[in-house]
Amino acid sequence: MWSPRRKGTGVTSSPSDGTSPSDGTGRSGVPASGGPAARGSLPTPGPYDLAVIGAGPAGLAAAVTAADSGLRVVLIDASERPGGQFFRHAAPGLAPRNKPVHHKRATFAALSARLAAHVRGGRITHLLRHHVWTAEESGPAAGSEGWTLRHVLVDGAPAAPTPADGIRVTTAHFLLLATGAYERQLPFPGWTLPGVVAAGGAQAILKDSGALPGRRIVVAGSGPLLPAVAASLAEAGADIPVLAEAASYTGYASRPGVLARNPAKAVEGVRLAADLLRYRIRLRTRSAVVRAHGTDRVEAVTLATLDRDWRPVAGTEVRIACDALAVGHGLVPQLELAVALGCALRTAPDGTPAIEVDGQQRTDVDGLWAAGEPTGVGGVELALLEGRSAARSMAAAFHGSGSGRGRDARARAATARRRRFADLMATVHRPGAHWPQWITEDTEVCRCEEVTAHDLRRAHELGARDARSAKLLTRAGMGWCQGRMCETAVTCLVADAADGADAADGDGSAPLVPARRPLSCPVSLQDLADSTPSADAGPTATPGASAL
Repeated sequence: MWSPRRKGTGVTSSPSDGTSPSDGTGRSGVPASGGPAARGSLPTPGPYDLAVIGAGPAGLAAAVTAADSGLRVVLIDASERPGGQFFRHAAPGLAPRNKPVHHKRATFAALSARLAAHVRGGRITHLLRHHVWTAEESGPAAGSEGWTLRHVLVDGAPAAPTPADGIRVTTAHFLLLATGAYERQLPFPGWTLPGVVAAGGAQAILKDSGALPGRRIVVAGSGPLLPAVAASLAEAGADIPVLAEAASYTGYASRPGVLARNPAKAVEGVRLAADLLRYRIRLRTRSAVVRAHGTDRVEAVTLATLDRDWRPVAGTEVRIACDALAVGHGLVPQLELAVALGCALRTAPDGTPAIEVDGQQRTDVDGLWAAGEPTGVGGVELALLEGRSAARSMAAAFHGSGSGRGRDARARAATARRRRFADLMATVHRPGAHWPQWITEDTEVCRCEEVTAHDLRRAHELGARDARSAKLLTRAGMGWCQGRMCETAVTCLVADAADGADAADGDGSAPLVPARRPLSCPVSLQDLADSTPSADAGPTATPGASAL
């Protein structure tokens, strides 16, 4: 039987000290077909052929493509509904939102239909509201070779909504990480005021319920998400006085060949520009919110022009009244599980870490694939391509056959083309080295633990040079979010100063080094106790029982 091993070593790889955090999804641990030979439409006891963590675009595409190829799949996600953030949609009973909010609805409808068909046929078990908190390689002593995932129900979910939702442990021969990404935030004075929300968070609320964070909303930060957020909010009735982009779009002109080979991206850019014109949204590039004002909530923001390294230019400040601010500076891949499993990482052009994969989405850990944002933030089209490519590769490995070489070559070429565009986006929107000059001494950087910029600069004086050492000296990153909100800022502030910067400003472009976490999410002691079944414990759920 196939056994997971580190590539090139011939030795069974360490299961990352027995634990491995995954980002918010889980696995169900019983059924699958009895081995590569015989596959029926009904599940039989034993491990799944494939576990997919994350039901966003990449995870959905991978799950249905693998099921089409005859694999028994368990798809695990922390959300109530499949689709991830991009395909996020309203709860049943709420009217669907407008077109700008829900892009590529037809693509999602097709994926959803295939998923539903495979769930009904027993080929896919879909676990909703499950958070994977650890994963490890399993061997003969565990009763199967492959992967063992442990997961808990997301807070607020019913104790056991369906039989399948009662599962806490899942095993599978192969594992795909499609865990998505979270928003990067760069703090500034006043960013903790009520009414200041993440740009993606504002769009998520709008997609979920049609609600707006305010009526007059400033959109600011950096990255390709911002124009879409501004257009969505305006379409829903908000007044958007300005869209402040910290970078300059002229950076895209530095790679004309990449643009020429991705014409759909140019068309998308033109469409978004037309949306801004239609809603009379003023676009200010090389501009950033350097302060939010208000008492009980945000009442105004101060914008400043930035130089190429994101220093505020003196004398360019302008104050704009608003009752909400949607701000974000791109995305950071969610890598807790990958780091715990020892996957090789690369540093993307914007300084964020990403999983290193080959042309078939394989990591350097045998039996482990990755697709979508964890391999580098690149958008929905790239995620769909990577998900399908990973599924075909896993199916070929499982059945011991080669996949269609012509089709694979075309898919790899398309993936490489879109990856080059993604790297261009990351280069254009990488935070400048001197953005920490926005921050005052009393600015809270770690909101959970109320750690200020002064505290972190003092930690730097005491020898802290990374987020981990800063945590030990200040408690930054010890709160509920475990550093996801503040990790970028903490890393930058305690890094050695960039060229031309004051020592107290650190390096705003310092690359992130992800922390190795024993658990990927908060887990109760009861769940930890329940995660170790007795030796005679049998299956606890029927695959395919959960409904979409």
